[in-house]
Amino acid sequence: MKHENDIRIAVVGGGIAGLAFALALHKHGLACDVYEGATEVKEIGVGITLLPHAMRELDALGLTAELEAVAIENRESVFYNRWGQFVYSEPRGRHAGYELPELGIHRGKLHRLLWNAALQRLGAKRLHVGHRCTGIDPLDGAATLHFAVGLQGTPETVQADVVVACDGVNSTIRRHFYSDDRVCYAGINTWRGVSVHKPILTGKSYIRIGSIDTGKMVIYPIVDNVDGQGNQLINWVAEIRDPQAAMNDWNKPGRLDDFLPTFESWRYDWLDVPALISSAQQVFEYPMVDKDALPRWSFERVTLMGDAAHPMYPRGSNGSAQALIDARTLADEMAASPSDPGAALQRYEAARLGPTARVVETNRTLPPDFIIMKADELSGGLPFANIDDLISQDDLRAISDNYKQVAGFALRA
Repeated sequence: MKHENDIRIAVVGGGIAGLAFALALHKHGLACDVYEGATEVKEIGVGITLLPHAMRELDALGLTAELEAVAIENRESVFYNRWGQFVYSEPRGRHAGYELPELGIHRGKLHRLLWNAALQRLGAKRLHVGHRCTGIDPLDGAATLHFAVGLQGTPETVQADVVVACDGVNSTIRRHFYSDDRVCYAGINTWRGVSVHKPILTGKSYIRIGSIDTGKMVIYPIVDNVDGQGNQLINWVAEIRDPQAAMNDWNKPGRLDDFLPTFESWRYDWLDVPALISSAQQVFEYPMVDKDALPRWSFERVTLMGDAAHPMYPRGSNGSAQALIDARTLADEMAASPSDPGAALQRYEAARLGPTARVVETNRTLPPDFIIMKADELSGGLPFANIDDLISQDDLRAISDNYKQVAGFALRA
């Protein structure tokens, strides 16, 4: 039987899930090696929201102060219909009674912060960039990983006793066990960008406008006073559902002509949506996709984590939170039985497969913006005099609370 220090743990993917798992293992005195496909870590991407249950995991890793230094704390979540009429609002994070804040942050800054923490705590020798996983050969009690290394794609093999696949929605390792694996696309495409803009509403507001059937915008700040003149870096996401539309391409920049016309009339006394979109520094396009829940994640000494295990619609800011919970859960289980990692992987799966499957399904059917969908249903999609004439704030709050309960960040939990 191997001593725990002799167990070779390979983490495939140095994103949020992989780095958080490596840091959580380190807290328990367990070592691992992280293999990242990118040849260097850059601050790329757009915004991400860290909800209280995500912050709980990051706080346990000792990262709260560093995160708050480069993020914006959300004060409220507020919903409007496409006519710019108020539907519902609620306080968020500390303002709602949680111990920790809800933060809007540039995804690249979050990744950089996690990477630097891993460099400091694990050491550079444990972080392997330019290692793109091309395959896996599971063995009895071990596995052989195959990588294409560097810009030349030089073949390399790595032996490991435990493999944790954190290689994202297009996971090579997931595909090994599920060869017919496909993303699920239901005709929703998204475009994302960041724009320099004056603060909107409170300057700490997470804003949803409209719904996917008529066009939807999600808007929140991620950097304060970005230009020294009081303007913020505003993250925005445009979503449109069209059953006839082809799936967006991850690999090319977005074009304003493909989606801006949907929002051309969205000009309110508190925000000019077309102007916000048009001032973006860069636009990315993504399809809104997820995958059906799997019957199992763990195979002998190999398991899946984060988007490799349960890719979900990017609604409710839950993908990163669920990945962070995965990371802590598996690290705890590995520490509980370091000499029997196979059992640890099974306990991890038992704890996390069911809850994440419920979040995937809820993000499809009853996401947080169901609040606006309900208002549109009751108003026939037309402007209304007052939302309270259609539905009470208590009833709308119940929709919000139900999502928090499913996602695992209800205040009482």
